[in-house]
Amino acid sequence: MDKTTAILITIFLGGLGVHRFMAGKTGTGIIWLLTGGCLGIGYIIDVIKVAQGNFLKADGTPWVIDQ
Repeated sequence: MDKTTAILITIFLGGLGVHRFMAGKTGTGIIWLLTGGCLGIGYIIDVIKVAQGNFLKADGTPWVIDQ
């Protein structure tokens, strides 16, 4: 996924855990969905990780591909 799309998905749908479901992290996606992104703290951390390109999929590969 390109960086711009990943950042937009994380910013607008990150509180619901959509980015985590897309990355294959179903368990933490459910936690994000039920807690509002871990009360916003996990959401902010994930936005920063995605922006830096450090957010990984469940298999350990990068979710964001820099182009």
